[in-house]
Amino acid sequence: MSPRPPFPPFDEESAKKKVQAAEDAWNTRDPEKVSLAYTPDSVWRNRDQYVTGRARIVEFLTAKWERELDYALRKELWGFRLNRIAVRFQYEARTADGVWFRSYGNELWEFSAEGLMRRREASINDVRIEESDRRIHGPRPESEHGVELPVF
Repeated sequence: MSPRPPFPPFDEESAKKKVQAAEDAWNTRDPEKVSLAYTPDSVWRNRDQYVTGRARIVEFLTAKWERELDYALRKELWGFRLNRIAVRFQYEARTADGVWFRSYGNELWEFSAEGLMRRREASINDVRIEESDRRIHGPRPESEHGVELPVF
């Protein structure tokens, strides 16, 4: 288990770094790489699904990105305390038949002393959009790190 700085307890700067690192990792759409940020026994609630452990995280993310094509994500720090971080996020993706959607959500994260996420709870809502309404096109350029997300 490789440590993943920054480590708790978080201050505003380290929490923002953790959020940006998560966004960057998820935008790779590489389930194996993403899974390494979680403890081997990490527990997730994602919408109505419950996932425990890295192997299941890899399975979950593989299926997710097979369904959600051209996935692109933005995360924003919402709050932090000790070893916990709250984020809000938006992502856009399309289905195989070309229907675009934007998903809005909130996540609650809890970290181990080694900086690995051991708990993730995500609440997510999807809104169908036209391709012309897209505003998230690939990974965020560094010049846009920390830019606040619009509410809708």
